[in-house]
Order: sequence, then C-alpha cells, then structure tokens
Amino acid sequence: QVQLVESGGGLVQTGGSLRLSCAASGGIVSRSVMGWYRQGLGKQRELVAGITSGGRTDYGDSVKGRFTISRDNAKNTVYLQMDSLKSEDSAVYYCNSRRPTTPLVTGWDYWGKGTLVTVSS
Repeated sequence: QVQLVESGGGLVQTGGSLRLSCAASGGIVSRSVMGWYRQGLGKQRELVAGITSGGRTDYGDSVKGRFTISRDNAKNTVYLQMDSLKSEDSAVYYCNSRRPTTPLVTGWDYWGKGTLVTVSS
C-alpha cells in the first residue's frame, strides 16, 4: 500500500519560512507528477505547486516567486520550501502523487493526510 506522509507544518509568523516534506513509499516519486495542494478554512482545495518526473515545475499564481517545489528521488521525498509567508497561506497542505493510466501502465492518484500550516500576523 502506497503511503504519502507530510511533515513540517506548524505555526510561523508573517514573513517567515517553512519547509514541508512528503515522504512516499513504493518508489513513486520519480515515476509520477508530485504536487502540493492546500485547503484553507471554508475554501476549495487548490494547487500550490507541482513537479513532473522530468523536473518541470508549475506554481499557483498566489505563490509564484515565494514557494519552491523540489524532489529527491533517492529519498522518495518531495519538498515545498515556503518563504515570505502570508496569513492567507494558512491551510492544510496535502501531498499528491498522480500518474495517468496508459495501455501499458496502470496509473494512480494518491493523497497524504495533510499537514497544517498557520501563519500569524
């Protein structure tokens, strides 16, 4: 059973930094699109950042220039470096691994349980 386990959340002041980690089992990090999503209180879940198996990255408009996603295939871990944090960044952050199904490969869509980030002013 594949598991994604997030860590690194916590309480930080406005302007501060945090680094989230997502440890994956099953060696899936190098073979899938890994993403970070977040869901604030009363809000819909939104994409924060994603990274493909080829290393291409994508970011939500609200975090561009402040957050950086990276991947360590050897450690089966994905990171999200969050700098210049704002109160509106407060949310539960979820790790996601996704690979589409093709004629040769059965895909998947796995989620972690989330880690809470609270940014106080």
